[in-house]
Amino acid sequence: MITISCCMIVKNEEKILARCLDSIADLMDEIIIVDTGSTDETKKIAAKYTDKIYDFTWIDDFSAARNFAFSKATMAYIYSADADEVVNEENRERFRDLKQCLLPEIEMVQMKYGNQLAHGTAYNFDEEYRPKLFKRLREFVWIEPVHEMVRLDPVVYDSDIVIDHRPESNHAGRDFAVFRKQIQNGRMLSKRLHHMYAMELYISGEEQDFLDAEEFFTATALDPERSMDEVKEAVCIVCRAARLRDDSHTLLKMSLKDLLSEGSAEMCWELGEYFFGKGDYEEAAMWYYNAAHETQSILNIHTSTDWPEQRLEECSRKSK
Repeated sequence: MITISCCMIVKNEEKILARCLDSIADLMDEIIIVDTGSTDETKKIAAKYTDKIYDFTWIDDFSAARNFAFSKATMAYIYSADADEVVNEENRERFRDLKQCLLPEIEMVQMKYGNQLAHGTAYNFDEEYRPKLFKRLREFVWIEPVHEMVRLDPVVYDSDIVIDHRPESNHAGRDFAVFRKQIQNGRMLSKRLHHMYAMELYISGEEQDFLDAEEFFTATALDPERSMDEVKEAVCIVCRAARLRDDSHTLLKMSLKDLLSEGSAEMCWELGEYFFGKGDYEEAAMWYYNAAHETQSILNIHTSTDWPEQRLEECSRKSK
């Protein structure tokens, strides 16, 4: 049987921390809580489950906090948990079985993150795999009988365990503030973070969030060093901001950057919304049709499914 350290970073989670820990505490051999500045009863609640509670000064970096938590672990494997997660009894039993039977060569276990669409968080699917359990110390081994090399890819197991995601609120505002601070400090967002920022905006962003992000994504759209994927993501954000400002020149200029390649559902949606807002329902319907039937979404799956279909019905009614 493997041993597991549960590592969590928390802040002001008094409403939900016990719910999470009640569902996993008996599955863990060690619980490590890293508090990033709680002003409520979070640490007092955590003390009912563990004496390994550490303070970490928040520096707008979730990875830094998680790395600190991982550094305190002593068991063979580390389970990374968030306070808004719950493991039900069926999946607790699966977790017990996994703990009993996990092969020692497995270095990472993925679990299904469920209930993602219920709270408007930055995901396009209700259930998808996430890495959740990690071997604390990795062994490097040589592979291949000739032209030997060290195996670099981890051995990953996709389990059938489902983690129920139950956030108390949408965290988009918090995330946008971190993104903006990174940009203000002159740090270039990686391709992955660029995608996450654009996707979270398109799924959870308010009008002001798009306007606040317009300058950054405009720079991306005009940067010859950025990939085509990043440019296409960027112009979607810029076109939304331009539409909100009723700036038809920027909307046309940026939409063409997307449409020069295979167009995205998001761009077709934006053009449909522009013409719909102008009362040109015939033109809007053409773009909504393309969003629903001729293109793929790159940021928000709703732009290629239910949103344009609903708008097509509205266009039909308004055109009569």
